[in-house]
Amino acid sequence: MLLSCAALVLLLCVQRLHSSALPAVSSYEFTACRMQQYNLAQQKHGCRGAIVVAEARSAEEPFLTRRCVIMKVQDFTTEKYLEAQRQNAAAFLILLPQNISSIPHDTIQSFMASESEALQKETMIPLYVVPESEHLLCMYEEVKQAAASRTSSIFVRVLRSMVTATAFQILVSNNAPIRPITDTSIVTLEGVLPGAEEDAPTIVITAHYDSYGLAPWLSFGADSNGSGVTILLELARLFQKLYSSSSTRPQFNLMFSLTGGGKYNFLGTKRWIEENLDHAESSLLHDNVAFVLCLDTLAKGDELYMHVSRPPKPGTAVHYFIQQLEEVVYSRFPWVKVGLVHKKINLVESTVAWEHERYSLRRILGFTLSHLEDPKSELRGSILDTMSQVDFRKLKRNGIIIAEALARYMYNLSDKGSPKDVQVFKGHLDFQDSRMSSLMSFLTSVPRATQLLDKEPGHMLLVNSMEHEFRRYLQQVHRHTFRQDKRDPDITLYDQMNQPVVMYRVKPAAFDLFLGGCIAAYLGVVYYGIQNFGYLYTQLKAAVKTKQK
Repeated sequence: MLLSCAALVLLLCVQRLHSSALPAVSSYEFTACRMQQYNLAQQKHGCRGAIVVAEARSAEEPFLTRRCVIMKVQDFTTEKYLEAQRQNAAAFLILLPQNISSIPHDTIQSFMASESEALQKETMIPLYVVPESEHLLCMYEEVKQAAASRTSSIFVRVLRSMVTATAFQILVSNNAPIRPITDTSIVTLEGVLPGAEEDAPTIVITAHYDSYGLAPWLSFGADSNGSGVTILLELARLFQKLYSSSSTRPQFNLMFSLTGGGKYNFLGTKRWIEENLDHAESSLLHDNVAFVLCLDTLAKGDELYMHVSRPPKPGTAVHYFIQQLEEVVYSRFPWVKVGLVHKKINLVESTVAWEHERYSLRRILGFTLSHLEDPKSELRGSILDTMSQVDFRKLKRNGIIIAEALARYMYNLSDKGSPKDVQVFKGHLDFQDSRMSSLMSFLTSVPRATQLLDKEPGHMLLVNSMEHEFRRYLQQVHRHTFRQDKRDPDITLYDQMNQPVVMYRVKPAAFDLFLGGCIAAYLGVVYYGIQNFGYLYTQLKAAVKTKQK
C-alpha cells in the first residue's frame, strides 16, 4: 500500500509539470525595451538600473520584495507602481499588446497617466516593456493563477508549493555599465517658398518630429507629433502649387521647419533660433516675421485650441489669422470647438510647454494649434500613441482648416468680399487621403526617439526622407545638425535601451526536498519488500487461502 501511494504522488507531480501552459519550453529568450533614462535641466528622469535576477510575480501578490513584477497594460497603475517600489521590488516587466486598438479607451487613459507619472522621477528599479508573445502570456497566466491560489489556507499553500508550484526566473545579466551618450546630434530642417516681393513678411510653419514614451524603442508618436509633421508636409506640397505661378503667388514668404529634440524642451528649436538670430548674417527670422504657426497633436478630437503666450491684440497678424481660422471653422465645420488658451511663460521654470514659447522668448509672435487643451496631457508622450489611435478624417479636417485659414489670411480674402465658405483647396489642390496615410505610416514605421534618430540606419533614413520631401517642394532647403556640448550638455541620454532577457522555469527548494523524500520512501519500500519477500509471500498466500474458504 505504501509503495502504491509513493508511486501515485510521483505520478501526480509529473502530470502537473506536463500540464503546464509551456510544456516544451524550459527557457525563453526575448528582447525587452528599457525605460527612458535621461537628465534634463539638472533633473534626472527614468530608471537607472538594468540588471535583473529575480522571480516573476503578479502585481496581485501581497509580497513583492526582490521580485520581478509582471504586468499587463491594464495592471499598470500609479498605485500599484508606487506600492511595488515601496516594497523594493527587483524589477517591472510590462507586456504590451500587439494590437493597441483592442485596449479599451479607459484603460489607455489610465495607462498613459501612470506612464507620465513614472517618467517624472528617477528610480533605481529596472522597468522593461516587451510586446506580448504566446510564451509571455502563458507565463503571465501562470503567475496570476499562483497569486490567486495564495488566498487559500496556509497548509494548502505549503502543500501546493511543495508538490506543484512552478516559478519563473527573469534574468537580465548584461554586466556592461550604463553609459551616457555624449555624441547625440539633433537635426532641424528648413525650407522656403519665396513671396512675390523681395521684402515680403514671413510666416513660419513648424512642427517637431521626434517621439517620446515610457520606452524609446516603442515610442512611435503617431498623434504627437506625427500628425503635425504630416500636415506640415502636405501644406508644403499644396502651397508649392500656389507659389509656382506668379499669378497666385502671395505677398508672403512661407518658411517651413521640422525640428528635432521637441520632446526634450524643444532643444532643436532653441538651437535653430539661436543660429538664425545670433550667428546667421542673413535670415528670414531677422526680417519681418508675421507669426510662427506651430503644429502639435492634431489627429483626434473635435476641438482646436490656439495656445498663446500673451493674448493677441486686435489689429495684429495673429489676431487677424485667428479670425480667419474661426471663419473657416464656423462656416464649414461648425461642430468643431475653437478655443484660445493663454499661458504665460514662467521664466523660473527650466522647461517650456509648447514650441511657440521658444519664439516668444525671443520676442517673435507665435502660437501652437493642437486638439489638446492641457500642455501636460499624457497623450504627448506615450508608447500607446500609435497608428491605431489616429482618426484620419479628423487629421485631414484639421489640415484643411489650417490651409484655408492661411490662404484667407495671405490673400486677404475677407476684405475682398469673398464668401466665408469659399474653398481654395479643392480639386487638384485638395488634401490627398492616400498621401496623408502613407506619410503617417512611414513616420510611425520606426520609433522616433531622439536617442535613436542619429544611431540606427532605419531612423536616419526617416530624417533623410523628410529632407527629400523638403527639397521636392521647397527652395533654400538647409539641414542644420546640432551637437551637444560634452562639457555642459543640455540633455544627457543613456544607452542600453534594448536588453536581451531570459525567462526560465524553476522549482522551489521545498519541491526538491519533497521529491527527494518521496524517492527515498519509494526506495525504502522496495528495499523492505525485497528483504522480506519470503515473509510477505507467506502472508499473502495465507490471506488468499482464507478468502477462498
